[in-house]
Amino acid sequence: MAKIALFGATGTIGSRVLHEALGRGHEVTAVVRDPAHFAESEVSSADVAVVRGDVLDPASVSRAAAGQDVVVSAYGPGSGDPGTLVGAARALIGGVQALGEDGPRPRVVTVGGAGSLRTPGGPKVWDQAGIPEPVLAVMHAHGDALDFLRTVPVDEVHWTSLSPAATIEPGTRTGTYRLGLDELVVDDRGNSLISTEDFAVALLDEIERDAHAGKRFTIGY
Repeated sequence: MAKIALFGATGTIGSRVLHEALGRGHEVTAVVRDPAHFAESEVSSADVAVVRGDVLDPASVSRAAAGQDVVVSAYGPGSGDPGTLVGAARALIGGVQALGEDGPRPRVVTVGGAGSLRTPGGPKVWDQAGIPEPVLAVMHAHGDALDFLRTVPVDEVHWTSLSPAATIEPGTRTGTYRLGLDELVVDDRGNSLISTEDFAVALLDEIERDAHAGKRFTIGY
């Protein structure tokens, strides 16, 4: 079983990742800005270690990452500045790099965005018409974060980024999904969907299988 430090554990995706990881017997440390807020949330569990930390601060990432096997970021900017997604990616990598060479560095797994995925035979998701400007800003910030990750040699920091389907929302855990790399996964009707529960399944599968080192991959039904 893996020792996992999880940033964003109280969010819509992060809370599902937390429950999935615990259900598989992994040892999870929730890294949150306000431990009291976590204790009041519905994801609170006696099985979770909770520490104070900030995914935008490399020194804080280093403290949280020390002794862990995997660092997962399910951080999202919410209504704040989308540019913090790039800052989070840089802090994650910098924080893990700062641990030095005195032992194995933890892997880094990030929750990415769908905007930079290419639609089958067409443009990227973010090039389609009708997307509101605030959504576009978040899509492009996720893309910038991915561009940064792709500059990081995987033998220096073992990273992976998982992009969701075009539509991701709370639903049912089926335990099934289909995989893709840089092309949107769509069904036979052209829809691209995944539940947050099955997104968490795929992320934990990646932690356990380590099938996409140094790559972005995506999922859908």
